Amino acid sequence: MTTSLPAPRAEATPTTGSPAGAPEPSGPARDLPSATLGGDRQRSVEQIALLLFIIVPFVALLAAVPLAWGWGVSWLDLGLLVVFYFLGCHGITVGFHRYFTHGSFKAKRPLRIALAIAGSMAVEGPVVRWVADHRKHHKFSDAEGDPHSPWRYGETLPALMKGLWWAHMGWMFDKEQTPQHVYAPDLIKDPAIRRISRQFILWTAVSLLLPPLIGGLVTWSWQGALTALFWGSLVRVGLLHHVTWSINSICHAVGKRPFKSRDRSGNVWWLAVLSCGESWHNLHHADPTSARHGVDRGQVDSSARLIRWFELAGWASDVRWPKRSRLDARRRVENPEESAPAQTA
Repeated sequence: MTTSLPAPRAEATPTTGSPAGAPEPSGPARDLPSATLGGDRQRSVEQIALLLFIIVPFVALLAAVPLAWGWGVSWLDLGLLVVFYFLGCHGITVGFHRYFTHGSFKAKRPLRIALAIAGSMAVEGPVVRWVADHRKHHKFSDAEGDPHSPWRYGETLPALMKGLWWAHMGWMFDKEQTPQHVYAPDLIKDPAIRRISRQFILWTAVSLLLPPLIGGLVTWSWQGALTALFWGSLVRVGLLHHVTWSINSICHAVGKRPFKSRDRSGNVWWLAVLSCGESWHNLHHADPTSARHGVDRGQVDSSARLIRWFELAGWASDVRWPKRSRLDARRRVENPEESAPAQTA
């Protein structure tokens, strides 16, 4: 592969439970049970499912605007869209990302399982695969080996346009390059998480069928079920997909960079609410294990708020809240306007 990305760095961004800097093992590590749908070597079922679950919601998302303009959308359908959107979004941001990938906090067993299921309902792939890919992304962020850097093809405008497409969704259809037994052995060794990961299609079905079931029962009509399927399932999944993928593409191409990181991650404010706080991406790459990404005044981060509620309820512990001294050490001195008091809890 010809690429203008820099060579991999010697140091690796730390991720809890991830042997990201280790060579590919042989022996016992190789013998870990598969957590991938169809097995690590037979991914055709997962690839077909992924293609289907990307294309259909995307088509629905494209059709949503003219349909809403012509026929409108009911409050029930809108409510289902919002509730299931933020359920899946926080399942990804709090569960798959901050907890399973980076170990930003410790969770009691029921919460651990609930987060794995909620994240699976976002229809972004099995939890073990998602975590493995993201840990690899942090090890090689915007360097050779990064699964989805928008700078993959160079820095000219045509190269960046091609790279943005690759980072947004093209990379998911590339040949599997992330060995899950290397990047996520801790999850594979957990029978419950391994089972949930292999049940990706089951949780996808639950995610897609619950809105029409609720819509049909509330309205007691097939029409209510169908409109709930369209808005609460297909449009919702399509919107969540593209918001999540924008963190890989847009947030690594543009945005403010008040903190020092080893890559081109930036803060994109207009994605903050829809991404549940993930678009404060510069701080995340400057301090990956931090439970809060939006640390400056006015930076909305609903995922951090949810983690705080879990902590207050006693479901989460050892939360890695950002400390002022740690933030100050990572802040760029050439950005005095970004030095507003940070939120540390």
